[in-house]
Parts: sequence; structure tokens; C-alpha cells
Amino acid sequence: MPLPLTLTNAAYAVTGKSILHDLTLTLTEPRIGIIGRNGSGKTTLLRLLAGLIAPTSGTVRLGTIDPARDRKAMLTQIGILFQNPDHQILFPTVEEELAFGLVQQGYPAPQAAAKVLALLTAERRSHWARAPTHTLSQGQRHYLCLMAVILMNPAILLLDEPFAGLDLPTQTRQQRRLAGLPQQVITISHDPQAVATCDRVLWLDQGRIRADGPASTVLDQFSATMARIGAEDADTDLPG
Repeated sequence: MPLPLTLTNAAYAVTGKSILHDLTLTLTEPRIGIIGRNGSGKTTLLRLLAGLIAPTSGTVRLGTIDPARDRKAMLTQIGILFQNPDHQILFPTVEEELAFGLVQQGYPAPQAAAKVLALLTAERRSHWARAPTHTLSQGQRHYLCLMAVILMNPAILLLDEPFAGLDLPTQTRQQRRLAGLPQQVITISHDPQAVATCDRVLWLDQGRIRADGPASTVLDQFSATMARIGAEDADTDLPG
């Protein structure tokens, strides 16, 4: 079991503009979804959970660890998959990209290379090893980023719109792979279908939790509200 992720009165603001407001949460369920419209603060919350940013007030803790202060601990505890794989890929070849995280964790280069080859073989992609990363399709780059995170074996996976921009067969493959993972998985999306099978769903609205509970209950409320807003004017409810 991963350490519990907890937020206590956690808030985040930039140049005086509040993005997240006094969030108090304990996130322990195996599959958690965070739903909300664009601009609701979902990606900021994910970055807060990962320790990529620190709250401007309140606390975020993984057990007793402050994710923003102990980046070394986070290498084995939390992995994050960004919406755009090009924001994540750093190296010119697949094998270099996959080995990077392992080397950061302290594995000697030969051992990291062996682990990379073993994973690619298990994934039936050993022919990818020396492929230039820029030649991969969008879906293949998404999958490369997922493999890189899996290889580091974190206790918790944070996923930012993991199916955005993927065609239906690629979405199905990604969903199947994610469903079989033993890690706790926290997924953010604006699409109810992406989080419909989660154990718990949080609806984030303008930086606040509007609903929190079973997926069917929260998603019914979210979908009904989105339909109402769409029928009126999708922008009229946004703050000026």
C-alpha cells in the first residue's frame, strides 16, 4: 500500500490570484478521478500532489514527507504522466529516455540498460530501443512516457488527461495497460468517461471541491451541470 496523500487547508496562488482554495483531502483509494472544466485547477492540483510546486498556504504530505521538499524520496514514491508527451521526453532515443529515470534512482548504467531491454521485450517493443523518439507517433510517445514511469516503479501514478489526443485503438490499449497496474492511480480529466471506473471521483470547480464520492454519483451531477451550462452559454458562469 502506498503512503497516504493528504492535503490540509492547501491553497495555491500566483501573483495574488488564487487557483486552489483551502483543500483538505485524504487520498487513499486505489483509483481516484479528478474531474473539472478547463481552468478549474486540475493540473495545478496534480502538480501540487507531485511536489512540482509547493502550496502557498496549508500542507501537502505523502505520509510524513513533504513532496515539494524531498524530491529524492519522490523518485520512488510518485510518478507523473503529463498530457503532452513532448513536455516529458528529454532524450533522442527510446532506450536513453527509458534509462534516465533509473539512473536518477541510482542504478548503474549497465543495470539500467538491462532493465530497459527487459521491459521493452515484455511489452513486445524491443525493436523500439534505438528508435529516435521524434519518429514515434503521438500515441507511441504517450506509451513511451508511460513505460518510463512504470520502469521507475513508483507507488502512486498521477495522470494528466492520459487519453487526450489518442485515437480509439490507442485509448483502448492505454486503458488496458493502466487497469492492470498495481499502483494507486490518480487521473485528472475533463472527460467523465476517463474516470468512470474510478473508486472515487472529485469534482474540482474554480479551485474548490464541489463534489466528492462514488464515480456514478459525482459524474451524474457533473454531466447534468455541464449539459445545463452548454444549453445556456458555456462562458457566462466564468468569473470576469
